[in-house]
Amino acid sequence: MTRTVTLALAAALPLLLTPALVPASAHASPPPAKDREPVGHELPHTATMSGRGGAVASVDPVASQVAIDVLERGGTAADAAVAATAALNVVEPYATGMGGGGFFVYYDAKKKRVQTIDGRETAPASLHEKSFLGPDGKPMDFDTAVNSGLSVGVPGNLAIWQQALDRFGTRSLRQSLAPAQRIAERGFVVDEAFSAATAENAERFAQFPATAAVFLPGGKPVQPGHVLRQPDLAKTFRLLRSKGIGAFYDGPIGKAVVDTVNHPATAKGVTVPRGGMTMTDLRAYRALPKKPVTSTYKGLDVYGMPLPSAGGAAVAETLNLLEQYEKRTGTPLSKTDGVQYLHRFAEATATAFADRDRWMGDVHGAPVGEILSKGFAAERACGFDPAKAQARPIAFGQPDGRYISCGPLASGKPAKVNDGASTTHLTVADRWGNVAAYTSTIEQFGGSGMVVPGYGFLLNNQLTDFNFAPAIKGEPDPNLPAPGKRPRSSMAPTIVLDHGRPVLAAGAAGGPTIITSTAQIITGYLDRDLTLVGAVGAPRISSRNTATDIEPRLYDSKTGEALRAMGHPMKVKEIIGRATAIAMPARGWFTAAAEPTRGGGGSGMVVAPKW
Repeated sequence: MTRTVTLALAAALPLLLTPALVPASAHASPPPAKDREPVGHELPHTATMSGRGGAVASVDPVASQVAIDVLERGGTAADAAVAATAALNVVEPYATGMGGGGFFVYYDAKKKRVQTIDGRETAPASLHEKSFLGPDGKPMDFDTAVNSGLSVGVPGNLAIWQQALDRFGTRSLRQSLAPAQRIAERGFVVDEAFSAATAENAERFAQFPATAAVFLPGGKPVQPGHVLRQPDLAKTFRLLRSKGIGAFYDGPIGKAVVDTVNHPATAKGVTVPRGGMTMTDLRAYRALPKKPVTSTYKGLDVYGMPLPSAGGAAVAETLNLLEQYEKRTGTPLSKTDGVQYLHRFAEATATAFADRDRWMGDVHGAPVGEILSKGFAAERACGFDPAKAQARPIAFGQPDGRYISCGPLASGKPAKVNDGASTTHLTVADRWGNVAAYTSTIEQFGGSGMVVPGYGFLLNNQLTDFNFAPAIKGEPDPNLPAPGKRPRSSMAPTIVLDHGRPVLAAGAAGGPTIITSTAQIITGYLDRDLTLVGAVGAPRISSRNTATDIEPRLYDSKTGEALRAMGHPMKVKEIIGRATAIAMPARGWFTAAAEPTRGGGGSGMVVAPKW
């Protein structure tokens, strides 16, 4: 890093450290004029950094700096993750925030074990299996469902924040939300990526006056260079700091959420479907501590989220299949060329998605243990041919515990599933060796499109992650709507241990491509001799048992041409996912990595950089 960048980081520190002094009172006076300069505008997008003292990787330098401030002050990885995600609610509001939910995977260095928190949104008691069907029994238009009160699940992020602080933190919620409040008050400078995302969503944002008032000032999308201040959101953080999360789940914020869901305030001439959320639904919400999904990969232990996230199991099955392909071919993944590596990878992820779409959901008895087994992977690898792609869609397997040598495969059955594309992933490690991998979301970019009037945050459209009707004709569907149920997710926060010590943590945004992006980073770093930032920034493919999404620079290469010749159906997608990761190759040493260019680039930082 140049001396100029170092000075820029130092100059920004007081802007983010000062918020601890902000009054918690809901009636606090606004800051003096000298403190109204935007926060973090000097901070550069630095994709990777190595050093000691702790590390963070996020999509935004302001959020990363918040986490670094917490780590420098002696906070844990959990403390830093909560503070930084709250800050992302301000600077990346279309991807995450208190109006959404997520999954938190945590390595506790003192207990030497990985634990998780399920903060996925839940369906209100009013939702049922036919809620997303029209009078004719057919699924309603997806966009209509998204931009409505019907799509909003009971949010879980605030419950995650409180539980993470209680179990793994040293700081209070009041302290943790102070930086976010200050950023909302003082504002941040809108960049090209934020402005472009606003423009892409402008038509639907314009349907809701409270949303338009924040993001479409004067009727137009916020422009690059605009200082976006969010006083209503600052007020909400101030109230939460004073009253705690009860203000949300059993207080005025929650009442405003329920009113917005059930009686959406829309522009003149616009009507959208209403929801049926109640205060009883909010009071009943719980973030759930759960045992992680565990698997092994080449002697390493891989930990991910259990259901309703299908991400943990799908990443694990992908890695199990890659091991089986090595056994069948006799050639390690590390010794293959780029074409064979991506061919194997695409075959493995397509197979994993076939099984995900059939078997995984928030239901009792989902056969996750069998799907994670090496025997199941060996049977599923029977269809692999190193010379050509399997015909799509690949048939789902039978995770029944009776695994035999290769025989004839059943015919594939296409599955049409819903899965949003907007999320954010944050990775944090502290000086004591605690590690947090936290993926959170409001679902679509901009969620339901509805800002809660007077409170300034967007609500999720998470319930559209349910399948509106059975995805596979003639087969039971584990992901249909039901009261209190949590929709299936692709979020895949992952921590990898080597003999009990964390060596890698990773995750991504991008709906169903989260699974493929996370697995590609893991294999790129562990098998392909890429640097961590090289693995995060490498061109991606995402084969999900349909046409393979592929980024242009890979599609236009000789590798892309060779993959097409092998029979891989391809569809060019400009950007696949946005990821972050931290590697810990030795005790006390951290390398943080974020996107070098995707989405305008991310931000990797460490407490004490070493150049």
